[in-house]
Amino acid sequence: MISRLHRFLPVLILALFMAPGAARAAGGLFTVADIHVDAAAASSTEAMNAAIVQGRSRAFQILFRRLTRQQDWDRQPPLDAGALLRLSRGFTIAHERRSTTRYVADITYVFNPDAVARLLRANAIAYAQAPARRVLVIPMSPEVSHGPWSQALANPALQDSMVPYVVANAEEVASLSGLDFNTATWNDVAAVAVREQAAQAALVQAVYANGHITVNIRRLGPGEPPAKTQVDVPLMQTVGTTYPAAADAAVHAIEDLWKSRNVIDYSQRGRITADLRIVSLPQWADVQNQLAGVNNVTGVTVVAMDMAYARLSIAYIGNIDQLRDAMGASGLTLTSRGGQWQLSAGNGP
Repeated sequence: MISRLHRFLPVLILALFMAPGAARAAGGLFTVADIHVDAAAASSTEAMNAAIVQGRSRAFQILFRRLTRQQDWDRQPPLDAGALLRLSRGFTIAHERRSTTRYVADITYVFNPDAVARLLRANAIAYAQAPARRVLVIPMSPEVSHGPWSQALANPALQDSMVPYVVANAEEVASLSGLDFNTATWNDVAAVAVREQAAQAALVQAVYANGHITVNIRRLGPGEPPAKTQVDVPLMQTVGTTYPAAADAAVHAIEDLWKSRNVIDYSQRGRITADLRIVSLPQWADVQNQLAGVNNVTGVTVVAMDMAYARLSIAYIGNIDQLRDAMGASGLTLTSRGGQWQLSAGNGP
């Protein structure tokens, strides 16, 4: 194919530079909802201003922990009110109550993705910059089940997770009844995941022993090895009353599994050459737009082109698995065939 690329047209150079901190389609990731504020001051206006400042600080801590690995949480940059305001894009207020000296409300803060990215990069803190794709959660206790453990995982209070997930319902659980936690593969759960528009699955097993519940999690995905983690939760009176705390711990563990693969170290950079089959001008334009939406792609150069193929040089930040995942989230598939990377549009959910 190399000869074809050079035979039809001279080498075409086209640089498409994207700011590495751009967080397109990630506005929700940088929104922290329903921060409850309560402040008193000499006047209602002063109380409101104090409450908004206090709430913004708490909201940024939530955002920082949402984007970064737990091992980096103690590295959160100390920011004064002015610095936090410069990171802000705005806020909305709900359930407002005020008196002459007190202000109470629930405030949703929206942060500027580019400003936050600059801050984290300046402090050499690795972070996730794009929303995770949906995960199918399969409850096991210890076998696949649809009962109290499933209900705890499906608690709406846990749905404000960085990793969007759906818990397998009773009908799906019945179809997965023979699933083995230790040996299950993506192929065993793919049909259910596709129906739920999930890109991955997490087997979430709760096992009681010796005064605590151990939550075992095994993540499955197409074309990737399983990843495992576990967390212990002390018993709170009974197994049933401990399930809500165990479910909360499970959701955070799923987030940590996702971060371990997707949090990007900006000191790590690479470049690959990938071939793209062009079937039409609209498809070619769509691919260019999709590449522009991949946050860890820093530049794309077309180094050769003919009527059917384009050879692209792609510069990126992070590692190659993170690049593939980010492209997948933008609707692109990156595969290696015979030592040459191939890029194509469309990759399922």
